[in-house]
Amino acid sequence: MTSRRHLLAALVATTAATGAFAPFAAQAQSTDWPTKPVRWVVPFPPGGAMDAIARILGEKAGKTLGQSFVIENKPGAGGNIGADLVAKAPADGHTIMITSIGMATNKPLYGKLSYDPVKDFAPVSLLAVVPNVLVTNQTQPNVKSVADVIAAARKEPGKLAYASAGNGTSIHLAGEMFTSLAKVEMLHVPYKGSGPAVSDLLGGQVNYMFDSITSAKPHLQSGKLRALAVTTAKRSKALPNVPTMAEAGVAGYDVSPWFAVFAPAGTPKAVVAKINKALTDAMKQPDVIERLDAIGAEPVGSTPEEMAAHLARETAMWTKLITERGIKLD
Repeated sequence: MTSRRHLLAALVATTAATGAFAPFAAQAQSTDWPTKPVRWVVPFPPGGAMDAIARILGEKAGKTLGQSFVIENKPGAGGNIGADLVAKAPADGHTIMITSIGMATNKPLYGKLSYDPVKDFAPVSLLAVVPNVLVTNQTQPNVKSVADVIAAARKEPGKLAYASAGNGTSIHLAGEMFTSLAKVEMLHVPYKGSGPAVSDLLGGQVNYMFDSITSAKPHLQSGKLRALAVTTAKRSKALPNVPTMAEAGVAGYDVSPWFAVFAPAGTPKAVVAKINKALTDAMKQPDVIERLDAIGAEPVGSTPEEMAAHLARETAMWTKLITERGIKLD
């Protein structure tokens, strides 16, 4: 009996000591981070703006922190496959994710997700905005403004078609926002990606597209496409002579496709702060700004708290539109 009591006392003492030192152990881990390469998950295929931003910033942050940022593309289900992977990853800062407005739109679009966009993630920073731009093709030489688009759509409701990179993408939702605020009916034609959508737009099979500046810019420069308005609240540095949708007459229009970085929920705040600083410092470097400019990306940067507030605002806005328009994805 005596030996059992001694054993129990020893276990209690050990547990108490472990508990007492746990905060110091966590602090030590936070200070030492990163102790190995950082896995940066991109939940979409290579080649797009999101992938490019991750590679540009990851290269710089890796040099600053002394560990490489390994880009891992995990596409599928509108970003949900990659998001689910990161939500379930260890919360030690060695797995992070870049994502877009899907964090605000996927819950109302899909109804049920395998992860919670708020509870399962720690916001790190808003990174950049890449405006969409309403473009038309050479088959419509008389369409030179947003007012022309609205007039044509009202003349033939439901006939004019706009392409998108797929249901629920920012390109699709930009069109839904336009038809809602302009009070017009247009036919939405979803494609499996921006590439085939732009191809059909160039060929005249569809009339319009709210394309990303990244993919639209080469065709604008060649004259094959014509820009009518950007979707953001202010003009884009990449297309300074193109008006905003609000300037073009659609009051209240503001669709700003954003890119942000998140870590799994429970990641130590000190680690989140180190990731935030490495990325926001990278965005201030002249060569990074130049490379982001080349793809039409406008660096932003934010605190984790500002990112959380931004996500809440975007979620409320998109949930309202998606519900009103009855948009659902399987």
